[in-house]
Amino acid sequence: MPADTPSDFHRIRRLPPYVFAEVNRLKAEARARGEDIVDLGMGNPDSGAPAHVVAKLTEAVADPRTHRYSVSRGIPGLRRAVASYYQRRFDVGLDPESEICVTLGSKEGLANLAQAITSPGDVILVPNPSYPIHQFGFVIAGAAVRSIPHEPGEEMLRALDRAVIHSVPKPTALIVNFPSNPTALTTTLDFYRALVAFARKHGIFIISDLAYAEIYFGDAPPPSVLAVPGAKDVTVEFTSMSKTYSMAGWRIGFAAGNPKLISALSRVKSYLDYGAFAPIQIASVAALNGPQDCVGQMRELYRERRDVLLKGLAAAGWNIPAPEASMFAWAPIPERFRELGSLGFSKLLLEKAQVAVSPGVGFGEHGDGHVRIALVENTQRIRQACRAIRTFLQGSNAPELADPGGAPPGVEDAA
Repeated sequence: MPADTPSDFHRIRRLPPYVFAEVNRLKAEARARGEDIVDLGMGNPDSGAPAHVVAKLTEAVADPRTHRYSVSRGIPGLRRAVASYYQRRFDVGLDPESEICVTLGSKEGLANLAQAITSPGDVILVPNPSYPIHQFGFVIAGAAVRSIPHEPGEEMLRALDRAVIHSVPKPTALIVNFPSNPTALTTTLDFYRALVAFARKHGIFIISDLAYAEIYFGDAPPPSVLAVPGAKDVTVEFTSMSKTYSMAGWRIGFAAGNPKLISALSRVKSYLDYGAFAPIQIASVAALNGPQDCVGQMRELYRERRDVLLKGLAAAGWNIPAPEASMFAWAPIPERFRELGSLGFSKLLLEKAQVAVSPGVGFGEHGDGHVRIALVENTQRIRQACRAIRTFLQGSNAPELADPGGAPPGVEDAA
């Protein structure tokens, strides 16, 4: 007999209410009323893909041979281009045949890898807060998620040791994401060395999300965990075209590293898809192998927006840490609004300042003291948002309590 509601299905019952849905609904209602909402919520790049990449896409689309089914693990030329990128950027050698798989964006790859390697009841270690697919890809696959601290360092390493001792069964995999979405934290190769040593000692896989590798603002580019000797024995890493080349809607990403994990992912994908549209893959080769001036220009674009945001919020009396990387700022909620929680504060910003941000609780309950601000509007619009926030904050004597909506999922803490 058909289920009465979607929540009657087992896997759907494991998913909490979508925290971002409430803000999205209020945003849509405000726009329907004619309000000008500055949307700094979703990390959706507003720039177009580089001209030479679009030109290659157009050329490839004109060839009817590219309209046929592709290959689920990606065309050989694109896998070779990814290997070349890893060699020149990280000094990491990869076999395009056995150590690389093209995915429909890194999010799809992470979710399908979870399906490939997870048995019901497996324990997965996930930083809290973190990007939702890091947790829920494995929740959907039937795993139990155990939270660990999100900052790279001794506290995380101690929590990992405790997790191994106290988890039954022993953890299967550990998720890491630096530069981090949502926190914008970065890490070093020294930390990755300690992480790889831990994983090799305990027979635990490392799953690294390196989607923001090319958006950084300091002198040191973010490293890849695969650059650590022996990392490929236990590690698979996901990268993406979405942010580096403003190709988010094109849905192209990559998994690279451990051949066993790559093989498992490729096999699952062979049952589920025929790969990305071939012209998109061909254009992605042009992006990776072509001139990289566009990447530097993208980096400077986000740096300028970051600096405008920090200056504008400081003028409003809201001082937030300067992100060292990524296209996000992870902003602590002003003290007098803390009792609202991140969802309540986000709703208040939308109502009073016409600015949309992402509530931190959507990334895990330990994110509830923050909101994530995406640098996805031009500098003029960011200044407009900061002026509106300044007017709101400086004219507000007390918080207006709002119903924070659905509670975040409960996850076991290793810390």
